[in-house]
Amino acid sequence: MASKGVLLVLACFLLINTKVSSDEENRFLKCAPLCVVRCKNHSRKNVCMRACVTCCDRCKCVPPGQYGNREKCGKCYANMTTRGGKLKCP
Repeated sequence: MASKGVLLVLACFLLINTKVSSDEENRFLKCAPLCVVRCKNHSRKNVCMRACVTCCDRCKCVPPGQYGNREKCGKCYANMTTRGGKLKCP
C-alpha cells in the first residue's frame, strides 16, 4: 500500500515538472510575433524565422519592417554571422 502512495507522489511530481514553462518557450513567445512580421515576405519563411528568433534571443531586438534597418538593433544584430561568414540575422 505504501508503494502505491510513493508512486502517486512521484507521478504528481513529474506532472508538475512537465507543466513548468521553459526559457525556450518564453523566448519563442516574445520573439515570434516580431519575427513573423520581419519574415512575412521572405522566400524561405522557416529558415528566416529560425534565424530571426535566434538573433532576437541573443540581441534582444528585431528591426522594424521586413527588410533592412539592421542598424536599429546595434552591432549585435547587424554583425552576427554564420559559420560560413554570411550575415545571420534577417
